[in-house]
Amino acid sequence: MTVRVPAKVNLQLGVGPIRDDGYHDLVNVFHAVSLFDEVTAEPARELAVSVQAAPHSRVDVAGVPTGDGNLAAKAARLVAARLGVQPRVALRIRKAIPVAGGMAGGSADAAAALVACARLWDDREQPVLSRDDLMEIGADLGSDVPFAVLGGTAVGVGRGERLTPALTRGTFHWVFATADGGLSTPAVYGECDRLRLAAGETAAWPAVSAELMTALATGDAKGLGGALSNDLQPAALSLRPSLRRTIDAGRDLGAIGALVSGSGPTCAFLAEDAEDAADLADALHGAGVAEQIVRASGPVPGATVI
Repeated sequence: MTVRVPAKVNLQLGVGPIRDDGYHDLVNVFHAVSLFDEVTAEPARELAVSVQAAPHSRVDVAGVPTGDGNLAAKAARLVAARLGVQPRVALRIRKAIPVAGGMAGGSADAAAALVACARLWDDREQPVLSRDDLMEIGADLGSDVPFAVLGGTAVGVGRGERLTPALTRGTFHWVFATADGGLSTPAVYGECDRLRLAAGETAAWPAVSAELMTALATGDAKGLGGALSNDLQPAALSLRPSLRRTIDAGRDLGAIGALVSGSGPTCAFLAEDAEDAADLADALHGAGVAEQIVRASGPVPGATVI
């Protein structure tokens, strides 16, 4: 059973105060893009995970765990527990989503494993676990996992796991600039808190941008580009100052929107159409400001059996 699952870009990431449980309240507008990992689940004597880069991909998978620390392995165990079976499965992960790049590659793999294992172990016409059930299970694994199951464009609140699909018209065209090495999501959140404390700022309760939602609903690429925002971007730039050069280069070369994706270090650039995206990708490649330049479009569906 093979499942294809998309990367995400955060069109808006509003980071609120720290809660009693140590998490932040978030407003997170997720957007799934056509950069995919694939997870294949096969019956096996015991749970095993293998990871490789997808063909024609330059993703560095050396640091991806293959034991119980892998989110896909944890996903398989949770599905097995809900279905009352043993987690006897081999998971083969082929990655094209950057590792620790702010595009939720690990969460995407977990979502794919949820869908793949549920289908592998429950082939009835009316499966016990629905997509909503899998999204609920995914929330126990991480804030980004439910969206990777859902796909499309959606607003997430709480830790980002409570999702409402967002009306989106048309297709948006993106160019992603990856960096050499990742950024730790906890470290970026910690730096965000430190910067706010140093500046004497009190974190406001985040709210969904009306301008961004209007741009999505009308298919207005320029409007969307002007409404993109990420409260973690200052922290990512503080920890990786070289990203500022990448962001500035993208804007100078014609991007109508630019931001660090999630906790970084991948930088996302919005183009007006597919032709402009191709031109922007070529220009960024020539500028030498990133490890790799990748084009994608969105929105696309979430974890899907292929």
